[in-house]
Amino acid sequence: MSTERPEARGVRGVAPPQASTEKPKARGVRASTADRICLTGLRVFGWHGALPHERAIGQEFVVDAVLWLDTSAAAAADDLTRTVDYGALSSRLGEIIGGEPVALIETLAERLAAACLDNRLVSDVEVTVHKPHAPVSVPLDDVSVVIRRSRQ
Repeated sequence: MSTERPEARGVRGVAPPQASTEKPKARGVRASTADRICLTGLRVFGWHGALPHERAIGQEFVVDAVLWLDTSAAAAADDLTRTVDYGALSSRLGEIIGGEPVALIETLAERLAAACLDNRLVSDVEVTVHKPHAPVSVPLDDVSVVIRRSRQ
């Protein structure tokens, strides 16, 4: 007796069902804020840290940002003005990272999240600030803070 599922074998004279190659139709599709734009690995030199030498010599920070928004209007119109311009956003985030020093990467993450939420299309954002060269006494690959913020 075969242990294969009957639907995998097909029925004599009838081929097993095939996946459709048709593209889904946009009509009747409901938009979702589960759409995401992800900026991963933004690397910028900054002078953040609680220790005086961190502010004096600086170090590289790595930032990831995930933005939740509805991209359906932008996709339907193929229009950049109806979505987040990730080129402009990455430049803005880079200015913040390389700008005014703060003691805590938590504070930096808050500033970055606020900048992402400046775009009215963004409903939620998750920001990760990596500090791979954090001054700690034991070897480690990374220290990071992850925050998630929503539009009020």
